[in-house]
Amino acid sequence: MDSDLKCNRLTCRTTLIERAVVVNTTISVDCANELFSVARLCPACETSLTEPDDVVVCSLNPTNDYKTSVLSGLSPSIILEICSRALSFWQYQVHQENLFQHAVTRNLNDRNAQLQKQLENVVREGKLPRRLLRTKG
Repeated sequence: MDSDLKCNRLTCRTTLIERAVVVNTTISVDCANELFSVARLCPACETSLTEPDDVVVCSLNPTNDYKTSVLSGLSPSIILEICSRALSFWQYQVHQENLFQHAVTRNLNDRNAQLQKQLENVVREGKLPRRLLRTKG
């Protein structure tokens, strides 16, 4: 699995390249604008987003200066806590992507089984007229 973030809105699923909106999940800026124009609810769990930091627009390619300035002056324990939370977030994203891919696979397998049954019916129905023609001839 690659390390690209994808919009977790099922109707979107685009790869997020420049920026992402981080809630309890990641969504594209366009999806966030659309979703939050109706209500400020998390698209993943539908909890109310009332705090200013509940919704954050993140640059997915921050500069080295930005990275340095964000962490400068913080104690190692806080930096490790930040890293731990970031890794937990990534673990959640990978889990969500796995669930999505399993659902897609299950749907494709179900569709394949349906098509296989249709094909078997067509073949069976096609053999019947040939048998009738052979017995008449």
